[in-house]
Amino acid sequence: MTASRSDRPNVLLIMSDQQRFDYLGYMGAGFVRTPNLDRLAARGTVFTHCITNAAVCAAARIGLATGNQPFRVGSLSNSSFLPRSATTYYQRLRDYGYRVGCVGKLDLAKPDPYNGRHGDRPCVFGWGFTHPEECEGKMHAGSSPTPIGPYTHWLDERGLLKKFHEDYMARRKQGWFKACHDSVLPADAFEDCYIGRRAAEWIDKVPDDFPWHYFVSFVGPHDPFDAPAEYADRYRDAEMPKPIAPQPEGKSRAYTRRQCNMEADEIEKTRRMYCAAIELIDDQVGLIIEALEKRGMLENTVILFASDHGEMLGDHGLYTKSLAYEQSMRVPLLMCGPGIPEAKRSDTLVELIDVNATICEASGLPPQEGIDARSLYPFLRGETERHRDDAFCCLEHFRCLRTETHKVVLNHNDCVECFDLVNDPDATTNVREGNSDIFGPLRSRIKQRLIEAKWMR
Repeated sequence: MTASRSDRPNVLLIMSDQQRFDYLGYMGAGFVRTPNLDRLAARGTVFTHCITNAAVCAAARIGLATGNQPFRVGSLSNSSFLPRSATTYYQRLRDYGYRVGCVGKLDLAKPDPYNGRHGDRPCVFGWGFTHPEECEGKMHAGSSPTPIGPYTHWLDERGLLKKFHEDYMARRKQGWFKACHDSVLPADAFEDCYIGRRAAEWIDKVPDDFPWHYFVSFVGPHDPFDAPAEYADRYRDAEMPKPIAPQPEGKSRAYTRRQCNMEADEIEKTRRMYCAAIELIDDQVGLIIEALEKRGMLENTVILFASDHGEMLGDHGLYTKSLAYEQSMRVPLLMCGPGIPEAKRSDTLVELIDVNATICEASGLPPQEGIDARSLYPFLRGETERHRDDAFCCLEHFRCLRTETHKVVLNHNDCVECFDLVNDPDATTNVREGNSDIFGPLRSRIKQRLIEAKWMR
């Protein structure tokens, strides 16, 4: 038995790709302009310590879809498929009477490169989407001289695909994050502008006889750093935060092996371009809010904004993700809408998979048994003072447990790291030696996290 239409809000999830937690106006970053996201933050609750469960795209998104730690469904890298046997929250919402739409990047079958002419390949319906437009990721879109999804078909129809593909192949040879220059595309042809327009159009046309969940998944500010000139110009001479200097002593081989050896001005240039890409996304968020207001849907829509993982962006001499540093594994998360406290900020620990259970509760669904995700609503209602005692992030080469004060990283066939985040928030010094009283219980907790409740499922 489903509830009546009037009992249930719409739910909008907006996700950026590879966006670190601290490059947002509402997080105090005065060097980047995000007025529309700031507006959403003022209308709701900001969670300042959300940790991704896997610091790469596919695994993080598979965890979000299933509400499970990604390793439980065999996802420890970007070479992952969502298992057909796994239940997604998209399926649950569909079966509860929701239209379930998406536009943008899903990454639930990343090794399969063809998204379909309209982004509606058959497997997307199996995942639970009723109105899909699955777009290509950034590098994915630029990888093929022929169309492989709705965005590259759109570029091809406008005679822009060849130029775009050739530019991306040149960037690939130079090195994705080092190839920092303006997009060869005009702003209105940039993929995140395409996604923003398509999202606003969908909201403008969706019938209001059933509630809907819409997943808008932008492909930026992921590298390569290639904002259109219109946006890049706004940051040409902008002063950026200085990067955290590399301190390799006591660090993992992944830390030392991936040192980028870029000059300070090169790092600053990538940071400017990263900010330009974020402002472009923020403008698209503004279009989406405007579409909701035009339809009279804003007040009855729960809105969440998050990202799948972060970006090192030159901190510690590193770029991209897949590392257990805050810049890589800590992501934005805000919520606003009916029943959500306004102008609230919380430092309680949250895991990205918790978005799954939170959206289901917002939609009126009963809790799903046997998953790792926990709804944020008990915390939002004031029923508990903290959401989680610790947060877990895991990939093929490391397992990381983060508490409010410390972080332990078990690097596969490598050193063990322990960081005191109170006295060393940048995680520059490994304090593993001589701190067994701290390290021991945290390491035991990692073991518990890996096995807890698994045998009962």
